[in-house]
Amino acid sequence: MSVSLTSLVNYCEELLNVKEFKDYSPNGLQVQGKETVQRIVTGVTASQALLDAAVQYSADLVLVHHGYFWRGESECITGMKKRRLATLLGNDISLLGFHLPLDAHPEFGNNAMLAKKMGWQITGGLDAPLGRAIGMVGELPEPISGGRLAEQLAAVLERTPLHIQGIGHPIKKIAWCTGGAQGYIDKALAAGVDAYISGEVSEPTYHFAKEMEIDYFAAGHHATERYGVQALGEHLASKFGIEHRYIEIPNPV
Repeated sequence: MSVSLTSLVNYCEELLNVKEFKDYSPNGLQVQGKETVQRIVTGVTASQALLDAAVQYSADLVLVHHGYFWRGESECITGMKKRRLATLLGNDISLLGFHLPLDAHPEFGNNAMLAKKMGWQITGGLDAPLGRAIGMVGELPEPISGGRLAEQLAAVLERTPLHIQGIGHPIKKIAWCTGGAQGYIDKALAAGVDAYISGEVSEPTYHFAKEMEIDYFAAGHHATERYGVQALGEHLASKFGIEHRYIEIPNPV
């Protein structure tokens, strides 16, 4: 079976409430390819490696969390950008990218899927200066040590997290936001949690966590954002009767 590109794009934009977000890149169709879609490839980032894999799979559309045309980048189509766009255009493959809308979605979003993978109970949203809540607040099934939570993250995400220990009390209430959301640690503290989990870490994060006595975990930008795009891809495959394949391009960051 197949679906029209227009129908698929419109459905995704409505499902993910794209118009509600003020983002750093365009959400939706970034590069137009075939008018109909039968095979889609999903991945975290529209790297050249992912595009090459999509060509091998004979994909009609690539769906990613990290697409192109970010705020502040050069508008010139040269070098890496030229090669990537030439691959898409030369093979008539569409590129569909959703950044913040895919982080925030309550069912298919990165934060919701991370909670599902980890067995965390979601109790609310984590305020962020982006027009609406992106991250989440929740609870662990039972109080555990910071060391044990680090072990659980490593087992599920297959990546050892950086753990900055706070006061050392058992952890029960947590907040999390996937990707480069280390700057929201102050929002997590204001939410009264015992620990905060994000993807990346910055130098000031260490001092904040130590001085404010909150456990902090940097579990990996790529590692924490693998699951939303997979869930959305599976949903689209089921709804429209099309083929879907997630392709993992390893990234230690």
